[in-house]
Amino acid sequence: MTELAPEHRPTFSRASLADRLSPHAPVLLLLALAALGWLAIDQQSSWLTLTVSGLAMGMMIFTMAAGMTLVFGLMDVINFGHGAFVSVGAFVGVTALMLMPGMTAEASIWLNGFAVLLAVACAMLATGVMGYAFERVIVRPVYGAHLKQILVTMGGLIVVEQLIYVLWGPVEIFIERPAAFQGAITFAGAALEKYRLVAVALGLVVFLALRLTLKRTRIGLIVRAGVENGEMVQALGYRIERVFIGVFVAGSALAGLGGVMWGLYEQVITAHMGQETMILVFIVIIIGGLGSVEGCFIAALMVGLLQNYVAFLAPKAALISNIGLMAAILMWRPQGMTPVVKAK
Repeated sequence: MTELAPEHRPTFSRASLADRLSPHAPVLLLLALAALGWLAIDQQSSWLTLTVSGLAMGMMIFTMAAGMTLVFGLMDVINFGHGAFVSVGAFVGVTALMLMPGMTAEASIWLNGFAVLLAVACAMLATGVMGYAFERVIVRPVYGAHLKQILVTMGGLIVVEQLIYVLWGPVEIFIERPAAFQGAITFAGAALEKYRLVAVALGLVVFLALRLTLKRTRIGLIVRAGVENGEMVQALGYRIERVFIGVFVAGSALAGLGGVMWGLYEQVITAHMGQETMILVFIVIIIGGLGSVEGCFIAALMVGLLQNYVAFLAPKAALISNIGLMAAILMWRPQGMTPVVKAK
């Protein structure tokens, strides 16, 4: 049997395997994080409780961060005022819930769910309108100037916080979740809070809706093309500035939705809650890759899981766990896990 020359022999290099696994590396990393938590936590019921809590936290962070990552990817706008939409959404949504005591006090999943949906609709409508005004008045004059964007949007955040003090007062508001969303259910020996399960389901719906819109619709195609090469989209005859406004309004509305979810999660709302959550939002956006919805989703889940696992195992280390995660990811992939590559 004739032996093949060395140059004709098939080779199976580690590099080729690494290349094949590279697109799936973020998902594999998320699964590895969950597996490490399973190994580190002795009681598996505790692991399940912490995992659901981490997923719920991650879903809420994703809801708040998704709009901002799209705005940066499409419009190249650093919006430090994004937290204002979170705070306003929380206050508007909670106010709407307080106006429906008859629907929230009854332990009916249908009445409670309808009340929450109404509150969410009010919050998203209010923050969507607010986002339109914010983009027209504050953001539009500073396109292309990142330093000015940081300054004016931060100023807008401060102004909105002061307006919240004027309208709702300076005292933090404590709230109760609707009756059907209180308490927990037992599964495999683990106590799973009902609201956190609802938050996981709602966050998953938001992600699937965004992905379906971006991947399967005409407007989604224009948005994705605009993220990669806005000049080409405009040259093809599309009004890219209208796309900008639409994405900004949608992102603001999603922040409002996230504000309602976070307020019911913490059961207390304050004027500066949006500013506080922006730390986690920025970490998620940076880890996921600017402009990437999928990367933002995976990063949010990683942040939520890590926060809960570390808080259980070493509470003092929980304060720096997410910063450490961001540093490790950026050392591995400096542009984030799944960055959007723009055409040059």
